[in-house]
Amino acid sequence: MNKILCSSGAIIGKVNNNDYTLLKEYAPKLDCDGFELMMSSSWYPVLDDVIAAVKSYGLTIPVIHSQKSLGETLCGMTTTFSDGRFHDRVMTTDEDKETFSQGTEKYKHNLKLAVKLGAEKMVLHLWNGTVSDRNIEKNIERFGEWKLLADKAGIELLVENVICNTNSPLQNVDMVAKKYPDAGFVYDTKMAEFHDQTMEIFSPEYEYIVKNGRIRHLHVNDYGGGYMDWAHMQVLPIGAGHIDFDSFFKKLGEYGYTGDFTVESTALAKDGTVDLDMLNGCFHKIGELKKRFL
Repeated sequence: MNKILCSSGAIIGKVNNNDYTLLKEYAPKLDCDGFELMMSSSWYPVLDDVIAAVKSYGLTIPVIHSQKSLGETLCGMTTTFSDGRFHDRVMTTDEDKETFSQGTEKYKHNLKLAVKLGAEKMVLHLWNGTVSDRNIEKNIERFGEWKLLADKAGIELLVENVICNTNSPLQNVDMVAKKYPDAGFVYDTKMAEFHDQTMEIFSPEYEYIVKNGRIRHLHVNDYGGGYMDWAHMQVLPIGAGHIDFDSFFKKLGEYGYTGDFTVESTALAKDGTVDLDMLNGCFHKIGELKKRFL
């Protein structure tokens, strides 16, 4: 356990056309134990090709990150922008059913990717996008349907503490944890720090989640902005922000964390170059933190 993984999203993105074949080039240059492969919306029409190619690279891929916007199909709301403001609208019953149905079909493709590549876990943004968690009760109710599909496929579906604009991430995680006693979670340090919650997972209100081993995976990223500072959303490498990773890892050790870690720090520049040294530096720092505290 305690593998250190690299998110494919750190090296593959819009700048290089989400080109999954680049994994073959970059993987041997990265000092990590494997990869968390992030599903791109552009891969749906060529999913079988993606699976065949990535399998041929012989990579260790224990975790799949589902397409980030899937959570938007769960909430039964839509948001438009006009007159300099966002406007929420509750979907009609037919719109809601159709949107959820389409989202579920996409979700099944994400599960297929996980199963075919031999992954054990899949990360889900249960709330996401502009609408975010404004109708979180519906998201949580429908999560049960998607979790059942994952359970049947032998994939552990993990909810991530992604940023919110209504509640806080831990409030939402707490609701999921209490409704689904066997649900697991991904804890992202950058997402938590955005809401001043990095250490709050160890507070009396929420520690049951980590104490009972329900944090199954970690995204270890730094953050340099302030509380809900939307202008400073960049995913930073460890040490480039203000998260106290020594304190965080020390507490992880006290609670007996045995899961893996993923680095998502943005290494892809606008000209398409990838900062491999930065990523390798992050893997090394996590390795040192593991030795000291876990």
